[in-house]
Amino acid sequence: MNVVAPVSRAARGIHERVLPRLPALSTTARVIATLTALWLLTLLSAYLRSRALGASFWIDEGVSLGIASHALADIPHVLRQDGSPPLYYVLLHVWIALVGDDEARTHLLSMAFALACIPVGWWAAHSLFGQRAGWIAAALFALNPFLTTYAQETRMYSLLAFLSLVTSAAFVHAFVRGRRAYLPLFTLGLAAMLYTHNWSWFFALSSVVALLLWLTQHDSRGALLRDAALAYGAVALLVAPWLPTLLSQAQHTGAPWALHPRLASLEQAVYRTLGDGKSAMVLLLAGGAGLAAIRLPRDRALVTSLVVLAAGTAAVAFVYSQFSLAWATRYLSVLVGPLLLLAAAGLARSGRLGLVGLALVAFFWWGMPSVASLHDKSNVETLTSRFAERLRPGDLVISTQPEQVPNLKYYLPAGLRYASTLGPVGDPRLMDWRDARERLQAADAARIQRGVIASVQPGRRILVVAPLTRAGGWRALWTKLVRRRSQQWLQRLAADPSLQPVARWKPTARSKKSTVHAVLYFKRSR
Repeated sequence: MNVVAPVSRAARGIHERVLPRLPALSTTARVIATLTALWLLTLLSAYLRSRALGASFWIDEGVSLGIASHALADIPHVLRQDGSPPLYYVLLHVWIALVGDDEARTHLLSMAFALACIPVGWWAAHSLFGQRAGWIAAALFALNPFLTTYAQETRMYSLLAFLSLVTSAAFVHAFVRGRRAYLPLFTLGLAAMLYTHNWSWFFALSSVVALLLWLTQHDSRGALLRDAALAYGAVALLVAPWLPTLLSQAQHTGAPWALHPRLASLEQAVYRTLGDGKSAMVLLLAGGAGLAAIRLPRDRALVTSLVVLAAGTAAVAFVYSQFSLAWATRYLSVLVGPLLLLAAAGLARSGRLGLVGLALVAFFWWGMPSVASLHDKSNVETLTSRFAERLRPGDLVISTQPEQVPNLKYYLPAGLRYASTLGPVGDPRLMDWRDARERLQAADAARIQRGVIASVQPGRRILVVAPLTRAGGWRALWTKLVRRRSQQWLQRLAADPSLQPVARWKPTARSKKSTVHAVLYFKRSR
């Protein structure tokens, strides 16, 4: 198979169809004009996606840094405790070694993947639906608020969105258009997705459904089946080494902090991925009108395949999450690629209505999300800055929310010891999610607390960090249990005669994702 063929065809497409209204331009000039336009759009997006580049980390980002700080060869084994695949953490480990581990530098990695969606989105839509669709897709990927949010977060979600775009385009090229040169790209893209986030298994299943639907209409079913067996077989071989860890994660980790989604969750998922309700409605009406107008069977097959990839992934995730806690809005990154390609195709086929729709969406998306909200993820950095100078190596930090420990470890001075309501923490860079809810439920709070306090020498200090929760919030099984255990620990520590409180701090406002307060104790001599 000639893997250069897709690149060659894309180059020819640039020469033959880009800027067709400027025939006097030379081939080189057309290419330069196209690249310049993409570069300017990328610069605009980079500006929008760098205004909160230095925002402080919240819980999940602290976990990312902690996992990535382990030796490269240890990361896959470490992830048995976390529940995630290793690709992003391996990339982050290498990135940190080259660039650094502060907020802005690690956010740059996420921003790079978000910005890469712009030229790749242009290529994907252009090669599938034409020139106008290509430029609309580039604009959508440049301005999409969901991507803007996760372009400034040290997590895998912008990488997942980028891979979903590449894999979706490769799927329809390889199987619907029958361009076998795209099979390696699809294979590598899907394998990379499965090594990035576990919701990619829902995407993989949806791709099989899309393939089977196309198979019922395909003339050369034998050739299509052989290509599918080759591609999916290669994916299976690539993913096989990870399967034992994945099975262990499935049995012992998960998302105990999540809730079972309701039907309204699907609606909210679409709104969140497409910015808000107004934007989603415009894209549905203007884009839907264009998609409905498509008549050519092969073009309709392209659209149907992308619809199955997007809607099928969301539906499978929704059903699965009814039986296992696994639903989180940020996981919808896996839908971004096919969803925005569909939007671009629909707007492109809607004529002037599509251009009006694009203008409205760009207007709605401009300034979303707010810079303030991106900076307001967590107040851990503020808290630790108030206590860091009062702590010395050997002092103890207790987090009554166990998963907060890696973020505290990142911001506090070196040499401190850590504990949580689960007991002493051996490796504060990690949150051990294995059977975490069951362990916390069974934990003897009084016994663990006595042991933790007894391990502190007189004259040492103990910083106790606890979450602040909103009334009516924290309804998940894990978060309700964390709140209850936190209250128990705070009450017992306040009543402990060996501890003298020397400082307290409570924020005046709550952060969007994670808000904590703290008490600093001095361990009295007996």
